[in-house]
Amino acid sequence: QVQLAESGGGSVQPGGSLRLSCSVTGDSNWLGWFRQVQGKERWGVAIMRTHYPYDYYDPSVEGRFTISQDKDKRTIFLQMNNLQPEDTAMYYCAARTDQYLPFPLSPTQYNFWGQGTQVTVSS
Repeated sequence: QVQLAESGGGSVQPGGSLRLSCSVTGDSNWLGWFRQVQGKERWGVAIMRTHYPYDYYDPSVEGRFTISQDKDKRTIFLQMNNLQPEDTAMYYCAARTDQYLPFPLSPTQYNFWGQGTQVTVSS
């Protein structure tokens, strides 16, 4: 079992930054951040391997968002810079226990989820 809990969401103006945190209890092979706008499909923005140095980003956020982890504190982060109104969404962290990950950004690949934290970007 993996338990996850997000924090750090809020409201910011375009061009601003936020850092999301997710506390992780239990072991996994993959960790990721996903987002969902009401009425639309949830989709991955950044994922990483838990025990090896590998990460992967959706093109819409590459160069602006950075996923990282603090293993001692059992926490993963999503640093979000140059936020734009289209980044407004509910953000979720997720974990996958299987080693093989054929579709990294697909939410169907992840079997544990947090409750989400809202990010709103507006002027």
